[in-house]
Amino acid sequence: MSSLEPAGALLLCRAEPSVVGPAAQLLRERMLLTRAGREWSVLVPEAKPWLSMEDGGGEPVDRVLGGWAGALAVGATWPVLALWWDADRSGFTLASGFRRPVGYEWLANGTPVGEAEALRTFAARLGLDPVLDLQALEALAKPDPAETGDSAADARARMLGLLAVLTRTGLTLPAGLTPGEPADRLREVARVQPDAQQVSWSGWRDAVHAELDVVEATSAGPWLRGPRARLIAAAQLAAGLPLTVHGLRRRSGGWTAAGALLLLHGALGFAYDKVRAARKAA
Repeated sequence: MSSLEPAGALLLCRAEPSVVGPAAQLLRERMLLTRAGREWSVLVPEAKPWLSMEDGGGEPVDRVLGGWAGALAVGATWPVLALWWDADRSGFTLASGFRRPVGYEWLANGTPVGEAEALRTFAARLGLDPVLDLQALEALAKPDPAETGDSAADARARMLGLLAVLTRTGLTLPAGLTPGEPADRLREVARVQPDAQQVSWSGWRDAVHAELDVVEATSAGPWLRGPRARLIAAAQLAAGLPLTVHGLRRRSGGWTAAGALLLLHGALGFAYDKVRAARKAA
């Protein structure tokens, strides 16, 4: 049997845990979250929603992780890298925004079965060095010429080579969170990390509030709540009212709709500011 049995997975997010946590709640899966270096976080699934290919049931781990990565990245400004492995294969899927995910995989013995173009796209989306880093990635896509039968270039070694390239972006996985380890072992290691936290579904209201807290803590926060947000809302109301009246008098559907939209945005801006202020004070 391969050293990559049983199946396991890691989700690497290029963002701080405080940002990743609220977004990960929306997956509605129990996970452990911890820091993974400078501006990186790692999510370790607590459940096993997959089965290895030879078990003959469930969904393959690459499909499950690809779905999770895509769901996390769609509403985020940071990329998500899913690492997965089972008895027969290992690989990764990179998701970023609404762009098509890119992935690569190796057979258990290290035989590459992906496309070189995928590695170039991977490097470009993560902002890697187009010469040195890309050369290191392309080396992972070359068959082992020695064919010695040892593990020097098996799938686990290829995955470790991938992580070695990513260390230049600030990624540093905690010791023991290593591709190829069993899922149980990964959970044990993640659970004992000093900053580990459990991510679980707590309902739509809590999830949305947590996500709003994160957004308000960013540079966009002052435009969502506070004096600036109220000023924008007032300006929208001031512009929307005469525009709506003008449209109604001239029986112009376009001007009326534009004015009504401004009135709606202004009203929602004031309502949002009031509700969030009340929640902060509670």
